[in-house]
Amino acid sequence: MNANIPQDKALDNSLALMQEGYLFIKNRVSRYQSDLFEARLLGQKVICMSGREAAQLFYDPELFQRKGAAPKRIQKSLFGVNAIQTMDGQKHLHRKLLFMSLMTPDHEKQLADMVATEWRHAQKRWKDKEKVVLFEEAERVLCRAACDWAVIPLAESELDERAQDFTAMVDAFGAVGPRHWKGRRARTRAEEWIKDIIEKVRGEKIVVEKDTALYQLAFYKDDEGNRLDAHMAAVELINVLRPIVAIATFITFAALALYEYPAYREKLKDDEAFREMFVQEVRRYYPFGPFLGARVKKPFTWKQCDFKEGQLVLLDMYGTNHDPRLWERPEEFNPERFRNWSGDPFAFIPQGGGEPEKGHRCPGEGITIEVMKATVDFLVHLRYEVPEQDVQYSMNRMPTLPNSGFVIKPLH
Repeated sequence: MNANIPQDKALDNSLALMQEGYLFIKNRVSRYQSDLFEARLLGQKVICMSGREAAQLFYDPELFQRKGAAPKRIQKSLFGVNAIQTMDGQKHLHRKLLFMSLMTPDHEKQLADMVATEWRHAQKRWKDKEKVVLFEEAERVLCRAACDWAVIPLAESELDERAQDFTAMVDAFGAVGPRHWKGRRARTRAEEWIKDIIEKVRGEKIVVEKDTALYQLAFYKDDEGNRLDAHMAAVELINVLRPIVAIATFITFAALALYEYPAYREKLKDDEAFREMFVQEVRRYYPFGPFLGARVKKPFTWKQCDFKEGQLVLLDMYGTNHDPRLWERPEEFNPERFRNWSGDPFAFIPQGGGEPEKGHRCPGEGITIEVMKATVDFLVHLRYEVPEQDVQYSMNRMPTLPNSGFVIKPLH
């Protein structure tokens, strides 16, 4: 027991975590008036923490490691077993450089342009439709664009299944039972599909340009000069594709923001700087990732709390993005807060904190922003109505989404 910080009194907090979801850590930080507290999850003592200082601490590679932090159930659904998210040190940095090389500003713009093109194609398909579920359309648009960008062969007949599999992997993150097993089956199918393509590229049955994700993953060599086996290469290529398809969640929340705050529509049509501010506020305000996990690398003390080697620590993403010490009136949706934003990488952590080149912040954050901007531009110029529906979202479902998937009625 860590006597110097608050202890949650429940025998085990696992049920409370499932019941409170995104608000689990935030609720207790508020209750105990402390940035950190100790809880028990699935029988083990866990330190939960929130806020900018906590985020800066959490991303110190001398103090924390990712090895052993992600449970196998998450590796087998969301990340892939032994993928980059579970690595540390030089091996992690070496592989991270590969991901960063695929996500340069030029690559971001290329993918965003492809997404914009796919939205225009989707609009043509909508001519025969009374209603469209935007989340489902976004899945398809992003999956098609991601595969074309990475030069992965994808038949039109496969598109829906592949898009849904990528989404199922993400949806399994906070799930137990059927949702979790659906995600595991989806990952198995995706790994077999991509592994077959990797092997065909290596065997020169598929010829691709060098400056593509498919080629780079197929022929990547680790820090010891060894090529990844085809299965591991597939796992990491999925870690390029899956997060792109997961932007569908942010896009759906962006559409909800346009619906809830219609006064912004006109400004978004011709003000690109404001479009970026709007996208950033969507990422801050709406729930995406609830928390992140790491294990203590070596014993240390912080704020009178003793961190023991091997102990699991959870960083509150949602709570940090709604911390009133960092954000004025955080429960209000206000894109203007980003007009003169400092860019602090530990105060704003919707896809992790710190610098992506050196740590575990998502290297695809720039892609997320550019794809969202392209989609918001499409939506504000699209003529559509929003029929009556349930746009509420549950804070205890992880990940969450408007219940209806956000239905629109295109006006032809």
